[in-house]
Amino acid sequence: MENILLAHPYLIAVICAAVSTIILKLSQTSKLNHIPSFGHSTWLGSYFAAFKYVSSAPQILQDGYHKYKTTPFKVATFNRWIVVIGRHHLEDIKKSPDNELSLVEASNDHAMVDYLIGPAITSNPYHVSVTRTHLTRNVSHYYPDVADEIFTAFNQNLDLKDNEWKNVPAAATMREIICRASNRVFVGLPLCRHSDWIDLNSRFAVDVMKDANFLNMFPKALVPFVANFVTNTANGIERGMKYLDPIIKDRLRFMDEYGKEWSNKPNDLIQWLIDEREEFTTRQLTSRVLTMNFASIHSTANTFTQALYHLAANPHYVQALREEVEAVVEKYGWTKDAITEMRKIDSFLTETQRFEGVLTASVQRKAMKDITLSDGTFIPKGTHVLVPTRAIHRDCSCYDDADVFDPFRFSNLRGVNGENSRLQMTSLTQDYLSFGIGRHACPGRFLAASELKTMLAYIVASYDVKLEDDSSPKNIHWELNVVADPVARVMFRKRTGN
Repeated sequence: MENILLAHPYLIAVICAAVSTIILKLSQTSKLNHIPSFGHSTWLGSYFAAFKYVSSAPQILQDGYHKYKTTPFKVATFNRWIVVIGRHHLEDIKKSPDNELSLVEASNDHAMVDYLIGPAITSNPYHVSVTRTHLTRNVSHYYPDVADEIFTAFNQNLDLKDNEWKNVPAAATMREIICRASNRVFVGLPLCRHSDWIDLNSRFAVDVMKDANFLNMFPKALVPFVANFVTNTANGIERGMKYLDPIIKDRLRFMDEYGKEWSNKPNDLIQWLIDEREEFTTRQLTSRVLTMNFASIHSTANTFTQALYHLAANPHYVQALREEVEAVVEKYGWTKDAITEMRKIDSFLTETQRFEGVLTASVQRKAMKDITLSDGTFIPKGTHVLVPTRAIHRDCSCYDDADVFDPFRFSNLRGVNGENSRLQMTSLTQDYLSFGIGRHACPGRFLAASELKTMLAYIVASYDVKLEDDSSPKNIHWELNVVADPVARVMFRKRTGN
């Protein structure tokens, strides 16, 4: 069966799309008739619309956003209709409790977490509160370790000699460096540098999205059956257990002997999770650690790879960034305070997220009961709603020349408006939604921003970069996912001259 699924993906997709369309029409469309469809709403039309959505979701949502700017509209996907709402509905999103509009349930349906990693992740997402409590509030404390790992990882991965240019696969290399930096906090030394642990987590981040995209081709009723033949993530968990089992058993033994505190107690994600006393088995805790890695690596690596492509394609950006980095590091050293002062570095990455992004829509919710939005729009239970982030980020009423990549857009605005925290990378505003909105905004964004800014600052301070050839790397779009060009190569050389 598995061979059949893998050998005939297009045939399977056709069958599933046809079945899904019929199910959608019978079970959902009548409840959403009051919301206009962008594209076709007939059985056959929505069949083709769902296929088109897979590779063209950004353009579909962009066109729908401009056509129905103040009115919700719906689009067809393989296994559901999605209702697209606008900026004026963001207050509805922020005010609605989880039992009305749920991010967790929407994310679960999109990433198929229950089937790929395990239902405990969504039924008890205590790792989110752990992130807020231990990680977000202590980014400055962990920064020296994170910076050290980034510098070491670059030097070891690039291994440059004298004045040579060396080309590397950009996406894979940046993913490995980010994996090491995050795992310096998650599992500590020496495991964060173990080549197989790095490979495992890098692959796991890719496999979850790949497997989820595959499962999303099937009607919900068939997903539990098909998931039995999608084993990449299950194998990853088994592989991870081999590394974490001895660590976890040692930690539990120390806790049994000494209670919650003992001499030289580790201060990492593994220990934070154990201290919560929510889960105790190696499988449970391994799944939780890999989930955190997936959340960290997938989005952060994509963002940085996109930024690196812009930098390599435009060497004239390097000098402006380099001048800022050198001046700030001379004053503060390589510290968290220094990274905070690098406004152009922050702006470059903020603009990358605005212009590119890793999701076409970063604000997604699932209606857990029948609700009515503030403008009177009725949303029936079970409906997925989203805000078209990319369309808002490319809206000229929100940003001047919104279709132009302007690396210093945000630092220039901060210069005009004075010190304005609402223009920083980690900001949450109605015009900048890369990290979500409200109480469910990404809790790991402060660690991610520190990693991203340190990596960019270190590159411009230490290397010259350029694209391998004149080709322009292109993002890959699959439904709402935006993946930085996975095969493009970037050339590095030790910095020469000023």
